[in-house]
Amino acid sequence: MTGVQSESGVLAGDERMLIDGELQQTAGGVMFDVVHPATEQVAGQATDGTVSDMTRAVGAARRAFDTTHWSRDTEFRHHCLVQLADALEAQKERLRRILVTEVGCPISVTGSQIDEPINELRHWAEHGRTFPYEIDNGVHETPLGPARRKIFYEPAGVVGAITPWNVPFYLNIAETMPALMAGNTVVLKPAQLTPWSGSELGRIVAEETDIPPGVFNVVLSNANEVGAALSADPRVDMITFTGSTTTGRAILGAAAPTVKKTLLELGGKSAHIVLDDADLSSALPLAAMMACVMSGQSCILSSRILLPRSRYDEGVDILKASMQGFPIGDPWTPGIMQGPQISATQRAKVLGLIASGVDSGARVVTGGGVPANLPVGYYVQPTLLVDVDPNSPVAQEEIFGPVLAVTAYDSEDEAIGIANNSIYGLSGEVSSGDVDRAVAVARRMRTGNVTINGKSHFGIGSPFGGIKQSGLGRRNGEEGFKEYLESKTVGMPV
Repeated sequence: MTGVQSESGVLAGDERMLIDGELQQTAGGVMFDVVHPATEQVAGQATDGTVSDMTRAVGAARRAFDTTHWSRDTEFRHHCLVQLADALEAQKERLRRILVTEVGCPISVTGSQIDEPINELRHWAEHGRTFPYEIDNGVHETPLGPARRKIFYEPAGVVGAITPWNVPFYLNIAETMPALMAGNTVVLKPAQLTPWSGSELGRIVAEETDIPPGVFNVVLSNANEVGAALSADPRVDMITFTGSTTTGRAILGAAAPTVKKTLLELGGKSAHIVLDDADLSSALPLAAMMACVMSGQSCILSSRILLPRSRYDEGVDILKASMQGFPIGDPWTPGIMQGPQISATQRAKVLGLIASGVDSGARVVTGGGVPANLPVGYYVQPTLLVDVDPNSPVAQEEIFGPVLAVTAYDSEDEAIGIANNSIYGLSGEVSSGDVDRAVAVARRMRTGNVTINGKSHFGIGSPFGGIKQSGLGRRNGEEGFKEYLESKTVGMPV
């Protein structure tokens, strides 16, 4: 592992929030610090919005939905979102530097976090333009004679979007742009640790597009009660949230009194079942890489590796070599693939779970602590834990760090049972030399998405989401767009 710290690329983002078309500070000018995770130094500040600011933003979104033509003018929405995509493209290098500054993700892996979401914005603009908002359901016999029925798809209304810190720019786009293209108005509450990916989006909307005041709002805050106020506000029709299952439960509770529609992408503890006929030399280095890229801060990470006992030692050796050689260090250095954790608190959580694994009988094969050559920054060594008890905390709790937990199994049925032994059901993987066999195993896994032999399930055209305590609803695909719409069936004379 090599790497040195450098602040050469650090760039602060816009401090302001966007409410009712105006970029502004909170009353009183209170600010909060944004820390660069690679140096532990304050990189800049953001305005610390209040519940009062959130109340004003929701009011603006409500007014814009109820009184403007936004919800009814598909061509105008398309025009505005294409404008926004063009403006983001023109400023994407600034956005990339801001992303690395506030997240600490290596600049080498920002393509999926900056370039791809801009492409997806263009996708949603076109998808929403051609979507069939009116469908003839045919003629049906009724007690009063034949009736024609039509189905109209209409926007849900005011959508509150609460986003996390791990891939903030990507998820700010993913949670809000299909909502806007479907005709909703939006209030975005970015994560406290990564406010600039939201504030920059708000700035570009205000300065570079024709999106009317109130249609898109961004409220920054360092206080949890501001996001809670968004979830509870009776003027909000829908909440979309990506983040921890614990916070997801709180959002459901806040939304329950007004029976809000909720779209939740929550935690994961995905299992990778490596079958006895798999090509370990291909499957396991990829598994190690995925555990370390983004510092393991990914909800779909397959952090549990299930190896057949007959090939256990072979598999552990491959994983060990892959993780020991993984490039970790300064996120501004080309070729570095793993940067720091997002914060001191998150690093402490990761190290604590590694220690709990050892306490429950697991063995650290490589890693397990802070890199000696990276004493500054919230770094954690790529860590391989083996002989992991499938019921232990390290096998049951989402770590959100560069840690793989390896468990042996004796039969295919046992492997599936271990994989399904979780409150989560977001993702999973199967590796096998027989695709049909792998598909049969995937069908038995209690999870919303499965990758086979490294062929990712994730993409803008395919529905993505979890079961069990990994969430409600789906993003992406036709299902993902319809989440932001309500269907209305109308009966009429023939």
